[in-house]
Amino acid sequence: MGQSAASRGRTATPTLGKAMLNKYARAFFTRVLTPFAAFLIRRGVSPDTVTLLGTAGVIAGALVFYPRGEFFWGTIVITLFVFSDLVDGNMARQLGRTSRWGAFLDSTLDRVADGAIFGGFALWYAGHGDDNALCAVSIFCLASGQVVSYTKARGESIGLPVAVNGLVERAERLVISLVAAGLSGLHAFGVPGIQVLLPIALWIVAVGSLVTLIQRVVTVRRESAEAEQAAEVTDVAERADETQGSGARGSEAAK
Repeated sequence: MGQSAASRGRTATPTLGKAMLNKYARAFFTRVLTPFAAFLIRRGVSPDTVTLLGTAGVIAGALVFYPRGEFFWGTIVITLFVFSDLVDGNMARQLGRTSRWGAFLDSTLDRVADGAIFGGFALWYAGHGDDNALCAVSIFCLASGQVVSYTKARGESIGLPVAVNGLVERAERLVISLVAAGLSGLHAFGVPGIQVLLPIALWIVAVGSLVTLIQRVVTVRRESAEAEQAAEVTDVAERADETQGSGARGSEAAK
């Protein structure tokens, strides 16, 4: 599902794998997965291929299991494919590659995976889950997540730093949703009352995403105004310098 910033020049938000594994766990699994990554390199497998397969696994886990209400197993499948985040980054480091294409592919497929996860929730609540309100909340989580990512990317594309993270970014959205989904799935194994965790999590993600979107829009508005004001000051200063230069040349000519 993506490679690390160091390995593929990535500047996007944290990937699902990084979100679900703390730095100590990542260090451990990196050591464990290094031989496997080296094996794939010897077999001619590219980091991009691993990224694509990892995303396909997440999509399958979300759209095969979640619409049927099998939240535990769906989350297990998604979590297993999270390790592609570590494998492809490990491969890129071993190959000594940094790639704008890899960063683009990674970020794009992250959005696809996010859509599959929240789309799976929406399909469940639109069908056997039989809850139109939660279906709408799931769709809002899907859409707002895409827009939150877009606001930062668009702001940066017009030269603004967009110096704000926000209350609930991609990492938080996914961890909250997937942990709640996995635990809710334990209801099928006889754990009572635990299925309420997923609806609670979806509402938290929806509200948090809305707050984050507002934070980013306000930040872009402020940074845009500051950039325009700075440009105006620079323009005035340049015109003043030109005027002074013209005056000095006119005085020299008069002499």
